[in-house]
Amino acid sequence: MAKKTAPLLPATNELLHQFGERLRLARLRRRLSAKQVAERAGMAPMTLRSLEQGGAGVTMGAYLAVMQVLGIEKDLNLLGQADTLGRELQDARLLARTHKPLISSEKRLRKTIKASAEQVHKTNDNTQDWIETSGFISSETLVDLLDITSTPEKKE
Repeated sequence: MAKKTAPLLPATNELLHQFGERLRLARLRRRLSAKQVAERAGMAPMTLRSLEQGGAGVTMGAYLAVMQVLGIEKDLNLLGQADTLGRELQDARLLARTHKPLISSEKRLRKTIKASAEQVHKTNDNTQDWIETSGFISSETLVDLLDITSTPEKKE
């Protein structure tokens, strides 16, 4: 019996589907059959089929094995490299420690988070239904809960 995986947001599931499709197109451009790639990657053809369809239950190692067979494994280094949101959050914390006004930093942070949330909502109309039925807290709600303008207490 297969292991159950954590449910993904519809937009995230679509990203995984697109990634699988790009891997399938890379295989076809190299004129490799599914059987050849599956054998070289050390997996069953059924696993490769699931991977190319963007299956969430396929391990990261399987995706990387196929990327290796296709010669694009170094592309994995590009994932998460920019991390714009993480850098904005880090900068906001750093500015808070120096006791400088956070108005511009807070506005940028709110703008970045709202833009990210809008992008997720635009990709799939079902996202809003999922958020409402699951009790998911939106990024806008989380931003409103943050009190970024307060200064941290000094420990003595």
